Amino acid sequence: MIQDFWASIWKGDQALFELINGRWTSPFLDSFLPWMRTSEHWIPLYVVLLGYLFYKWGWNAWKWLIAVAITISITDQISSFIFKPLIHRLRPCADPAMLHQVKLLIAACPTSFSFTSSHAANHFGLAMFIFMTLQPLLKKYTYLFFVWAGLISFAQIYVGVHYPLDVITGTVIGIVFGYTGAKLYTRWQPISFKN
Repeated sequence: MIQDFWASIWKGDQALFELINGRWTSPFLDSFLPWMRTSEHWIPLYVVLLGYLFYKWGWNAWKWLIAVAITISITDQISSFIFKPLIHRLRPCADPAMLHQVKLLIAACPTSFSFTSSHAANHFGLAMFIFMTLQPLLKKYTYLFFVWAGLISFAQIYVGVHYPLDVITGTVIGIVFGYTGAKLYTRWQPISFKN
């Protein structure tokens, strides 16, 4: 009974993957989403954000940076070193049953397991942390970080390296631990900005 339930979940997950990776596509997305998921492309955003925080907080911005690093380390550890070795789900681009259907849009299929998506866990963890801690400074623009994390996470499916359920579960991990990390940070370091 339980095996039938999980088999139907996996089958539906594969079917949705095939739609996103194989049918809901366009030449623009084929170029944009592989670029979007590449971490190095976001270094200028991180540099600008940190520069602004040092301007507003002074050296107290180091405390924020340390808290972010700890939060992202936790989301990454949970995704990469707990779920992936425990579940052992092959990535669609590495699964012999799926290989002929996958349109791989990056140079090589990653060798790690698929469940959960560390990209989703880490980026949604960061988005939630920013939303919870920087809203007084960035106002409504903090919501854009969820859009950013969502696009990066969706790109993981689109380029052929994750199933939708991998991304959804990674998103939940990121939101939960991003929220928890932000709550602990604001108790340790009440938020205030220089005028």
